[in-house]
Amino acid sequence: MTRSGELRQHYREGMEDQLGALGLAVNAVVLWNSLHLGQAAKQFATDGFPVTDDLLARLSPLQFDHINFLGRYAFFRPQEPGRRPLRDRPTTAGR
Repeated sequence: MTRSGELRQHYREGMEDQLGALGLAVNAVVLWNSLHLGQAAKQFATDGFPVTDDLLARLSPLQFDHINFLGRYAFFRPQEPGRRPLRDRPTTAGR
């Protein structure tokens, strides 16, 4: 029987604080992903890729490997303010 999602330790208050902090970190990462996806979608549309409502509806800021619901996060302050530029799309030979 799994007991996923239950706080079973004696130091419950400390665990609740840790879960709250992890929730805040996950929410910050999801917000960042959402902003980055929006920027990428605008760039694709500018480049002539057909960005449809159906395509946008299938995007999720949660489907990335760097989201860790159970672990630790490390945040670093960027050298310059703002978001970094999008990476160039890989080109496929023969297209």
